[in-house]
Amino acid sequence: MIRRVAMAFVILAVVLSVPAGVSAQLDPKAVLFTKPEDMKWVKNAAGTQETVTLFGDPNKEGEPYVIRLRWLPGNMSMPHSHPHDRFFVVISGTWWLGSGDKFEPEKTVGVKPGTYVFHKAGEMHYDGAKNEVAEIMVWGIGPANFPNRR
Repeated sequence: MIRRVAMAFVILAVVLSVPAGVSAQLDPKAVLFTKPEDMKWVKNAAGTQETVTLFGDPNKEGEPYVIRLRWLPGNMSMPHSHPHDRFFVVISGTWWLGSGDKFEPEKTVGVKPGTYVFHKAGEMHYDGAKNEVAEIMVWGIGPANFPNRR
């Protein structure tokens, strides 16, 4: 499992470091990338967020994954936890973070683009967007979308 996490980090580093316009010089057996215009965003059933999977399968147990997630304005999750650690980088907007089992959106902390966030496995938290879209990069070990709500 540690090997899979390490591989996910390597792939994430490659995805984030590929400059635009280099595709003609790259061997796809060595380096893969996805341009923003080629990303297939999917809105969740509740209409609160959109996601695109860049690597792996976030629904499979023990599978490393990398996704981008857009919290739509005015939407936040309720307090929940995840079975595995999750790692984030804010790409755009302000992402609002809270911790504990009590939902108190007025006490959330806003984090801006470039901020790194770590959610520890099993720890209660909630997050989302207030007045603008908040786009984040998420990576970890699946399953990603089966939070333990209290």
